[in-house]
Amino acid sequence: MNKTDNSTTTNAIFYLFLALLFWLPIPLGSNRPWAWSIMEVMSYALFIGIIYTHSGNQIKAQLKPYWPLIAGLGIFVIYQALQLVPIPPTLLKAVSVNTYLIKQSILASDSWWPIALDPTQASIATLKALSYFLMMLTTLILVNNFKRLKLLLITLIVAGTWQAFYGSLQALSGNEHSFFMQLANSTAANGSFVYKNHFANFLMLTLAIGTGYLVSTLDSNRASKTSNKDNLIKLLTSLVSGKAALRIALAIMVIAIVLSRSRMGNTAFFVALTLTGLVAFGLMKQKNKSLSILLISIFIIDAFILGAYFGIDKVKQRIAQTSMQTEQRDEVNEYSFELVKLFPETGTGGGSYYSTFPLVQGSDVTAYFDHAHNDYLQFAIEYGLPATIWLAMVVLISLSHAIMAMKERRSRLLQGLGFACCMAITGMLIHISVDFQLQAPANAAYFHLILALAWLSRYGLRSSRLQNGSVN
Repeated sequence: MNKTDNSTTTNAIFYLFLALLFWLPIPLGSNRPWAWSIMEVMSYALFIGIIYTHSGNQIKAQLKPYWPLIAGLGIFVIYQALQLVPIPPTLLKAVSVNTYLIKQSILASDSWWPIALDPTQASIATLKALSYFLMMLTTLILVNNFKRLKLLLITLIVAGTWQAFYGSLQALSGNEHSFFMQLANSTAANGSFVYKNHFANFLMLTLAIGTGYLVSTLDSNRASKTSNKDNLIKLLTSLVSGKAALRIALAIMVIAIVLSRSRMGNTAFFVALTLTGLVAFGLMKQKNKSLSILLISIFIIDAFILGAYFGIDKVKQRIAQTSMQTEQRDEVNEYSFELVKLFPETGTGGGSYYSTFPLVQGSDVTAYFDHAHNDYLQFAIEYGLPATIWLAMVVLISLSHAIMAMKERRSRLLQGLGFACCMAITGMLIHISVDFQLQAPANAAYFHLILALAWLSRYGLRSSRLQNGSVN
């Protein structure tokens, strides 16, 4: 590590960054203007601090392994900003004829118009996206040793555990109003989030991080049998080493995700855990025995015992009662597909779904919808099919790197990190098919961090000094 990385200022920036990550879910998932403004100001300020404390060559060298990710997401942010730039009517007509017709019917014909139908909301979406992007860069620049990586992972786990504890306590309290901001309370846990599905998605992400961290502590398979004395010593060591505390934290988060009564939140977690576990069995063969014990314990202890006690039967009941006929969101998605057909090239602009949906809304849909209950659909509507496909490719490539990290990396921590990112990305890809998880700033910010960590798990922390015996 260079002298700059050891500076008091750089360390202060890193710890402030950890504090920001812990803070993000607390103010309603940062899903209010004042809350996401704090996120934006802090992320911008921290990145300016990084530029001040690091030379251009240092930043370039640190980011070099990750340039495809940076370019991929950076181009998307630039495209969001370009949606706000006024262009000549003839050019607008060439790139999106329906956008041109709508603008022409409202504004003067000789004006230059932006692609975004709602420039105010598009500017808000762009500022959020820039904040997520800078937090991703902050992670890639500052997490340059195993100590910082562990601190980052522990912060995410603690944030999830705190949300889980608070949400469970609030749901079981029977109070009419929440402890925080006096919102309406119910028996379904939602933590400090307004929407229980955002809460469940956040827990799914932090559960993935915690599970991956626990995987990193697993021992390799041994040819020789261990005695009862050795097993007892190993058990006592795990109790004082923090592994037991991590296991308890995971149990608390599982209780909370069950209490959320989120159908797809629970489904995404267990399906992602199962799929990632199967992949890990094939790639981490030296840990097959210990990994199988861990996964079985999660399913038996957490899913069946804790879940049965805290109400997983109610989640099953909600899933069983779900039907295409009773879910109004299915009609909403059908109408929303019409927006994709109308604006396939460039989209309607970030944050514009709620203002453009009335253009195609049918008379059988009477409720107000500010988001599509499908992030794939909402991104296609607001940014167009080419940009959405581009973004999907970035995410899938990141997923592939997390998978390869489990196979290629020698460090147990980086193998576990690959497991965590694979599980988190898989779970998110499942969950956003029925909801708008990436519209919650806290969840979107954490997902950007996970994409960064997926690349770091395969390409980061490769110096010979860092790859010594202390990396476990």
